[in-house]
Amino acid sequence: MSENSEGGTAAEPRISDEPSKGLAKGAVGTVGLVVIGISTIAPAYTLTAALGPTAAEVGTHLPAIFLAGFVPMLLVALGYRELNNRMPDAGTTFTWSTRAFGPWLGWMGGWGLIAATVIVLSNLAAVATDFLFIMISQIVGDPSIAELTTNLWVNIPVTMAFLAAAVWISYRGVQTTMVFQYVLVAFQIIVLVWFSIAGFVHFGNGTAFDATAPSLEWFNPFGVADLTTFTAGVSLSIFIFWGWDVTLTMNEETKDPAKTPGRGSTITVLLILVLYMVIALSVISFAGVGTEGLGLGNPENQESIFAVLAGPIMGPFAILMSIAILTSSASSLQSTMVGPARTLLSMGFFKALPSAFGKISPRFKSPTVATFAAGAAAGVFYVVTRLLSENALWDTVTALGMMVCFYYGITALACVWWFRREFTQSVRNFVLMFLFPLIGGLTLLLMFIKTAIDSMDPGYGSGSSIGGLGLVFILGMAILLIGVAVMIYQAIRRPEFFRGKTLPMDR
Repeated sequence: MSENSEGGTAAEPRISDEPSKGLAKGAVGTVGLVVIGISTIAPAYTLTAALGPTAAEVGTHLPAIFLAGFVPMLLVALGYRELNNRMPDAGTTFTWSTRAFGPWLGWMGGWGLIAATVIVLSNLAAVATDFLFIMISQIVGDPSIAELTTNLWVNIPVTMAFLAAAVWISYRGVQTTMVFQYVLVAFQIIVLVWFSIAGFVHFGNGTAFDATAPSLEWFNPFGVADLTTFTAGVSLSIFIFWGWDVTLTMNEETKDPAKTPGRGSTITVLLILVLYMVIALSVISFAGVGTEGLGLGNPENQESIFAVLAGPIMGPFAILMSIAILTSSASSLQSTMVGPARTLLSMGFFKALPSAFGKISPRFKSPTVATFAAGAAAGVFYVVTRLLSENALWDTVTALGMMVCFYYGITALACVWWFRREFTQSVRNFVLMFLFPLIGGLTLLLMFIKTAIDSMDPGYGSGSSIGGLGLVFILGMAILLIGVAVMIYQAIRRPEFFRGKTLPMDR
């Protein structure tokens, strides 16, 4: 939107003001978006890896830390909603940040989203592979089968097969995506609720491992030992909420692009918060936070807390949890592909990348080159890091948190800057266009800086280091510097975008 000479405003830019990218318009409603949003967040996959480490950091204050991580996410989501109401575009962070701050910061915002999703795609495929073999070993009663995932000649081909399947389903369009997701997400939620109820039943019957009565103190963030511990816990909790923004990247394919995506993202984060709270209360009540046995603080339980607790809590139905984590990883692998594919599509469409990325399948109305490129990048990333060392792979996943805070923070501040001439017009505008996104954006950018500083410590993450610097820091900075290098190359090859000709700043 641009101002006229009298200080008024011209017509607001809507999706109808932009040339069509060719995506399938009107294909997704609010329920479909919420299902895809939950699938991308992947609660079963996310919590099995995050519950243990977070509880080890903050003890019984796990619910408080989840709330602390949720608040900036909700504030940022509200800022996303305002931007989407005004200018729905599949490029989300890339498009909005470019319009607000110009092509250079907009391009890097898009790079942050792409880098984060490529990293997590490779990890999701790896977790799906791990739990596939765990599930098979449970079915046939042969523990040695679960060890096959450590054989790279087995692991890498199976992981690539999961990625290829996800790419193919994504390529076939949003209708195929939704049918696939409805079944897997429903199963995942049913198992997680079953697990939680069973944990409470054990607590009530006196058969819990370390029965710990719930307390209001668990919800007190000021009860956490110190700022460093609090920051580490919030960083982990931000990761478990990440992924809801996929609902915005599909805005051009929704039935009401100006309202449905924002509504879907808000409902998604609220439902996930409720689910996480119930699970957190259940596992603490059953297992406690001790460092021995089934305790959440036991270092031996950190890799997969559900794999440890499913048997004692669910008994003979524990295999359902393995299937839920497998399906959670597999479904999230496919739905997560939506975000980078549509960001790459938008970047190609506006000539920030080669125009081939802007191509759409005439049959499925989905990105073609962009979808296959996202899958290929995730595959190459996984193979290279896994061959280098397993520590490199997991430390890069830890660096994912920095990328998330980076691009979420930029997008939230883009909301503040874009609406800077409007937020004084009403209390609603002040709160939703300025105050909330400002707090959320600054919080996440401060988290980005704090995590970057902390990760310089060689003991951060896996404990690997190069030249006295932690591997997590090196990997995080390397990802950003690669983005800068690619951006400069694109600026030389495609100057029209970087001169503001294809996607101009409107304010």
